[in-house]
Amino acid sequence: MDDAENEAARRRVLEAADALFYAHGIRAVRMDRIRDAAGVSLKRLYRCYASKDELVEAYLRRRDRWVRGELADFVAKEATGLPHERVLAVFDWLHWWFGQPGFRGCPFTNAFNEVGAESARAAAAVHDHQRAVRAYLRGLIAATGVPDPDAVTNRFLVLYAGSLTVAAISRSSAPALYARETAATILAAESAPG
Repeated sequence: MDDAENEAARRRVLEAADALFYAHGIRAVRMDRIRDAAGVSLKRLYRCYASKDELVEAYLRRRDRWVRGELADFVAKEATGLPHERVLAVFDWLHWWFGQPGFRGCPFTNAFNEVGAESARAAAAVHDHQRAVRAYLRGLIAATGVPDPDAVTNRFLVLYAGSLTVAAISRSSAPALYARETAATILAAESAPG
């Protein structure tokens, strides 16, 4: 197989793993199921990804790019006004995401709960994602001029992650709206003259 065919097989394997891991969980999905969904031989699958651990890491890195890319694009398009609007647009994006068919919670929390204690690669991908989301939030929050952007960012990260968990359990997009209301209250309080 040439490089293009190898890359196409690798992409099909990762796309199949992404869909199956997110829908059913990492432990529930065996490599032969991914092989079948990707339409490759088991030998080809293991040439693409030498182990399930490697494939799980690739899945999480792919999800990280999707989450952060979609979030940043949404915020850039939907909140062109004041810095406060850009911060609150994060929760508007979560509201949109929670309402999508097939939403099954945070893929990073799900993966960490399933395999984080056993897989250093998965745990590292989860931690990298959390750091990147925190850095993105901090940038948005710092632009509002609040006196202590780190403290506010820590609160917002809890609102962000908490709304993901509650939305997955309740099967409702409403937790994003509750988190948005709380975020607006925090921003107003932190921005008020001292």
